[in-house]
Amino acid sequence: MSVFQSFKIVGTSLLLLISGISLANTNLHKDHLHYNEPTKVFCDICSCATSSGSTGFGTLSNSNFFGVRYMYQNFESRNGIFENSPTSEEHFNTFQLWAQISVYKNFYVTANLPYQDLNKDFNGVSENLSGFGDASVIGWYKHVFYKKEESDEVNFSEEKTPSGHSLQFGLGIKVPTGKFEQRLTESVNPGFQVGTGSVDTVLSLGHNYGGDKIGVNTLLSYYAKGENKNEYQFGNQFSYSSRVFTVFPKENVNVMPFLGVSGDIYNEIKQYGEKIANSNGNIVNGTLGLEVIYEKFIFGSNYTLPIYQDLFGGNVESKQRFSVYLNIAI
Repeated sequence: MSVFQSFKIVGTSLLLLISGISLANTNLHKDHLHYNEPTKVFCDICSCATSSGSTGFGTLSNSNFFGVRYMYQNFESRNGIFENSPTSEEHFNTFQLWAQISVYKNFYVTANLPYQDLNKDFNGVSENLSGFGDASVIGWYKHVFYKKEESDEVNFSEEKTPSGHSLQFGLGIKVPTGKFEQRLTESVNPGFQVGTGSVDTVLSLGHNYGGDKIGVNTLLSYYAKGENKNEYQFGNQFSYSSRVFTVFPKENVNVMPFLGVSGDIYNEIKQYGEKIANSNGNIVNGTLGLEVIYEKFIFGSNYTLPIYQDLFGGNVESKQRFSVYLNIAI
């Protein structure tokens, strides 16, 4: 599938998603929410295991937090060119410390440190990898849009009224705190690694909207992958994610269900400067989730299934993703 076709699928999915949610008649009470800047952690290859794991945005609620997140991902890789070629089952568990902290006015920083527990079963033989993955830090600038004042209105307070729209610009880095093993590059799924061994950079653009009925968070990111000391370079990556949510306030408890769509487009992996055949691909995912806020505690969970995928020449299949997190607002 071409990049143009991928964008066509993504655009159609987003339009259907937003159109469906906008029909809801539940009001979104702004007094019960602090719209959060979109947070997306790094996700290399199709496994997301090689650099901390990602299931999309962070939290919908408070903009400053620290917490823990657990992610489970399941893949099936076919070791051969035939339909009946032997396959391996891969189960990836990621335990992550993450945080988002304001540093000055509209500037804030997000950071995460993952611990990986990866398991693979092939022809009755099991293999396990575990250890810290690659840590990442992203700096963000948030620009808030305000409503235009009418010429016949006098604003004695001189305070501007937010329009509900804001943009976020992010620049980040991922450092190779996780171990990279050259022997594992022969695996059908090169994402079966604790770390990448490379320094990567990321550029992001996010948009938030909070209206009377719905809220929408959208993020676009481009990841430039570096070459590690083994002269191995994971392919550059374009990622997109959008979530539509509403809120049901109950005194000091807020319940926020959401629907989302996300995906990744990967370039080819390079080794010794040469591109590896069938090492590119793309995937589009659908997500259903829920976030609950009680005082300073934020609990969230989401479940993700692929809508379309073409990874490593069709030899790797993403089955499902599941994530839960518990944060404390600060």
